[in-house]
Amino acid sequence: MPNHKKPTAMRRLEGNPGKRPYNENEPQISASQPSCPSHLTSPARREWQRIVPILARVGVLTEIDRAALAAYCQAYGRWVEAERLVKKEGMVKETANGYPIISPYLAIVNKALEQMHKYLVEFGLTPSSRSKVSAVPMVKEEDPLETLMREAEERAGITG
Repeated sequence: MPNHKKPTAMRRLEGNPGKRPYNENEPQISASQPSCPSHLTSPARREWQRIVPILARVGVLTEIDRAALAAYCQAYGRWVEAERLVKKEGMVKETANGYPIISPYLAIVNKALEQMHKYLVEFGLTPSSRSKVSAVPMVKEEDPLETLMREAEERAGITG
C-alpha cells in the first residue's frame, strides 16, 4: 500500500530526517473540539466523549476532522455491540441442519476492528504511529488566582 501524504503539522511533530521541504501552502485549520454527531450509537458517543478531549489536548483535532472521528467512533460502537452479541450467543452457531458455523457477528467484529485501526493510525493513536510523533511538552496552565496573587506581590514589592 503506498504511503499517503501526511499533513505538515504531523510531519513537523514526527521530524524531518529526509529534510524534504514542508508544504507551506497547506490550509491552516485551528484546533478545536467538534460537536458529537447525533447519529452515533450510545457506545460510539461514549468513545467520542472519551477521545475528543485527548485529541484536542494534543492538538491534532480540528472541526474538519469531525467526519473521520465519527467514522472511528461508529466503528468502535459496532465493535462493542458485536462483541456483546458474540459473548451472548457464542462464536459458533448451529445451522438448521445442525452444522456448526462461525457466528456472523465475528465478521462484524473483525471488520469494525479493521476500520478502527485505520482511523487510529490516522490520528496517531496506535503505539507504532505514536512512536513516529515527537510529543510537544505539555505546558502546565497556571492557576488564575496564583497569577493574580503573584502580580499583586510584584506590584507591592514583596518577594517570596
